[in-house]
Amino acid sequence: QVQLVESGGGLVQPGGSLRLSCAASGSIFSIYTMGWYRQAPGKQRELVARITGGGSTFYADSVKGRFTISRDNAKNTVYLQMNILRLEDTAVYFCNTFPPLTHYWGKGTLVTVSS
Repeated sequence: QVQLVESGGGLVQPGGSLRLSCAASGSIFSIYTMGWYRQAPGKQRELVARITGGGSTFYADSVKGRFTISRDNAKNTVYLQMNILRLEDTAVYFCNTFPPLTHYWGKGTLVTVSS
């Protein structure tokens, strides 16, 4: 069974950058397509980006060109580089498989974009 722990969130001004990390336990991490998701206050959780085991990526239109998802299979870690952050990027960010598995949801990491 895989356990996922997100980190790297924080408070940042509009236009700033953050890098999120998701550390996964489990030896079969590399075969999973992994995704970053976010949930803003009062909104449903949404997919932000995903990456296959081979490195193919997909991005939501709202983050395309600003966010970059990557993975290091040797370290069992998925990253989300977030640049040119906007107020509307404020949310709790989670990683999970794609499609997500209910029992893999972690606590997430809070990203707050504010001036």
